[in-house]
Amino acid sequence: SEGFPPIARDDARVLILGSLPGQRSIAEQQYYAHPQNAFWRIMSELFGIEGGYAARCRQLSEYRISVWDVLMSSVRPGSMDADIRVASATANDFEGFFATHPGIELIAFNGRKAEQLFERFVVPGGTAQGKKCVSLPSTSPAYASLTFSGKLAAWRAALVDE
Repeated sequence: SEGFPPIARDDARVLILGSLPGQRSIAEQQYYAHPQNAFWRIMSELFGIEGGYAARCRQLSEYRISVWDVLMSSVRPGSMDADIRVASATANDFEGFFATHPGIELIAFNGRKAEQLFERFVVPGGTAQGKKCVSLPSTSPAYASLTFSGKLAAWRAALVDE
């Protein structure tokens, strides 16, 4: 699986990190393309983001929120985070990203796997220094032990009520 370039303006202050796009996202070349993934629904509830994919990305950027994945690539035979073969994983260039996006203050992990991958591949290099990190419940439909309202409340607390 190959990841996408980030959705990010130079003045972004928040970076939302997933692990690696799933098969549906790769097929559609869109972050969080699976119709049951709650990401865009949560962004709509929090920020009023609506419309087609390009419009949603533009609106998200206007809130100075960027979206990316920890991994640039990895063997992943399915869409589940558990399917990621860590031995084949390559992380994205966070040192370069943070150099060109110096206003990033908050890194929000979309799920525990993204946080674990970041800790394994990125933090050892020290690129998260000075940035607040928060772990959020995954918006994936595979994470069904928390209701949408529970996910929304956690995301609201991190992104709106901070």
